[in-house]
Amino acid sequence: MRRWTALALLTLALAPACARRPALVSLVLLDIVPIENRAYTEWARRALEDFTRETGISVERQLPPQFTDEQLALERRILEGRGTTPDVFVVDAIAPGTLADHLLDLSPHFERERGRHFPGLVANNVVRGRLVAIPYHANVGILLYRTDLLRAYGFTHPPASWDELASMATAIQAGERRRGRTDFWGYVWQGAPYEGLTCNALEWQASEGGGRILEDDGAISVNNPRARRAWARAASWIGTISPPEVIGFREVETEDAWLGGRAAFLRSWPGSALATWNEGPLHGRFDIAPLPGGAGGRAGALGENALAVSRYSAHPTEAVALVKYLSRADVQRARSRVTSVPPTIAAIYEDPGVLAAHPYYSRLREVFQAGIVSRPSAVAGDKYAEVSRSYFRAVHSVLTREKTAETAGTDLERELAWITGLPVRPADDAGAARGAAGPSPSR
Repeated sequence: MRRWTALALLTLALAPACARRPALVSLVLLDIVPIENRAYTEWARRALEDFTRETGISVERQLPPQFTDEQLALERRILEGRGTTPDVFVVDAIAPGTLADHLLDLSPHFERERGRHFPGLVANNVVRGRLVAIPYHANVGILLYRTDLLRAYGFTHPPASWDELASMATAIQAGERRRGRTDFWGYVWQGAPYEGLTCNALEWQASEGGGRILEDDGAISVNNPRARRAWARAASWIGTISPPEVIGFREVETEDAWLGGRAAFLRSWPGSALATWNEGPLHGRFDIAPLPGGAGGRAGALGENALAVSRYSAHPTEAVALVKYLSRADVQRARSRVTSVPPTIAAIYEDPGVLAAHPYYSRLREVFQAGIVSRPSAVAGDKYAEVSRSYFRAVHSVLTREKTAETAGTDLERELAWITGLPVRPADDAGAARGAAGPSPSR
């Protein structure tokens, strides 16, 4: 009896202290980096545990579908339904423009921090003057090239132009086939009809001065001579320097060809390249460079991931705190030392510890400053998915020779006008759509 009384008194004595302790807030983070990326998954687990220790806020990490278009569809469904979770989204580069009306304006919370990130990444997250996301993973289209093969065939530098790429790819492919490698190709890239083709084709046309499909002033510019020439040039690669099957290639198929040693050049993303830098059959035999350029300069499609807070979160203050934590320089620096996910803060690319783990970061920083082109999601808004689908289907019809570039351009222009209601910008015969912006590090 006395033991029960003592226990009861102890319970009553502790009760006020327990009542004073605030209940933990629990957030949900929807993170698009797949679980297959084991290094990042393990880092994220530890980072979120550290955040909980710092703040007392717990976080559950959830994963969406694998592909970008499916991820965007899920995010739209959640946010348009005003779901209170997830609280924080890791979003692809196209999401800020598409989902802006459903995302919190982070400007008041990140006035000082935003200047630390690559300007082009920040600019992609500003929609109608509102900063709706903060850069988290840097990503841009890049060129991988076989340094050993370039040396073997007398080339001293990676291709600076698309014409130079075709010439070098042709020479290396012919030489390797003479050695009996009948399945070797000069250049592999993502040619299947999906969002990856939108990125590739936008890089081709923007680097030729062919505009961005839809321009910032709200005009449809895609049906112009330079864009059409860029598509036709890509079609000419198929069966010559690129395999006929490239019209069905996504990232998985291109990486299989690359890691199998069956290609001299690969259009890729940094995460894919960097994950195989220190291991695998091509260790020490390849390097990275900006994509080739044309009359309009160089243009790598922006593919960043950013952190956004739902306007419908029941815990916006805590959600902003999580975004601040994950985008912090020290947290990104720690991530960069153990994963292949590139940081968004330029200074980290000079950090000795990071460079020791990833010596190629010095070149990767140059890629981010060489020329970036963003997909026109901010102009298209919630119509972006339809715009992109129409665009990659039109380009794919040129690659498969179902349509000429001229017919595809005319049909696409008409379709985009119907989808968006935007005006068509006339193109002059000398080249680009009048006033169409070319690639820039700040876009």
